[in-house]
Amino acid sequence: MTGPLFYPFILGAGALQAIGVTMNAALRGALVNPWLAAAVSFLPIVFVFVAMLVIRPVPLPTRDDLARMPWWAPLGGIAGAVAVFGGLLFVDKVGAGTFNGLLITANLLTSLAIDHFGWLGMREHRAGGGRLAGAVLMVAGIVLIAAF
Repeated sequence: MTGPLFYPFILGAGALQAIGVTMNAALRGALVNPWLAAAVSFLPIVFVFVAMLVIRPVPLPTRDDLARMPWWAPLGGIAGAVAVFGGLLFVDKVGAGTFNGLLITANLLTSLAIDHFGWLGMREHRAGGGRLAGAVLMVAGIVLIAAF
């Protein structure tokens, strides 16, 4: 299976992320406390993944796998939680388009740097003229979305 075959799933996940941010803003409004709203938002996620682990418990990591794991690898969830918490606090203040546009543009620019320099164990993918032009267009697009 090649990368483009995964694109429909990735696009669907992106659409769900936009919907989820908006749902989390409503959750924060109803629960008042953003920390409580963040915890409630993550409970179904924890339930689903623990249930899947019980249903499909293999493969599990070996001691060698754990020994080779970078110290920072388990912190990815916290990085994602920052985006969720930002949505809880700000999406209703700036709008879903502006919030997600800024989030996705920052995500893309950071991803281009990660790819270009091979950070965090990623294989290098040089940022050539086409990729940089795309980044400039993304920034221009979010400037227009945020301004209008």
